[in-house]
Amino acid sequence: MKVSFSTFLLVVALGLGALIAGRYLYFKPKFIQGARAPDFEAPGKDGQPIRLSALRGNYILLDFWGSWCGPCRRQSPELVKLYQKYGDKTFRDGSGFRLLSVGIEQDKDRWKQAILQDGLSWSTHILDQSSSLRFFNGPIAALYSVRQVPSSFLINPDGYIMGVNLEPEALDRLLSKR
Repeated sequence: MKVSFSTFLLVVALGLGALIAGRYLYFKPKFIQGARAPDFEAPGKDGQPIRLSALRGNYILLDFWGSWCGPCRRQSPELVKLYQKYGDKTFRDGSGFRLLSVGIEQDKDRWKQAILQDGLSWSTHILDQSSSLRFFNGPIAALYSVRQVPSSFLINPDGYIMGVNLEPEALDRLLSKR
């Protein structure tokens, strides 16, 4: 059976489209704008428990990242700037801005070293350590269906997600209006 070149191109285009759609659906966050952010508790960098709901009343950026992730590390200076700009600010509908960083890691020492190297000065860092050679199988990443980093969720003072994977510039614009 002879297949025309245009039929071949159509089949290739449909296949690529299906592949792109499948990848999008696989990496699409489980929670979207307007959904209630699920609560969790995990030990922080100092071993003390950190509970997401304890930060309510603030705007919270729940940031999933990894010391091994180039794009995450390149984004760190922007997050530091945002924290410096809004960390002490009081908003009209919330107490302030908090960053809750969730490290997707297999090596606790590399994670702590990256926090120091990148100047991530906020106190709310959680390690969602992988229990096997696969990343993203920690309980918090699984709860939020995070399958790639960087991934983030902006949570409003009432505990609802108001943005997913916002670029630092978009986050700055959004917070400046509060």
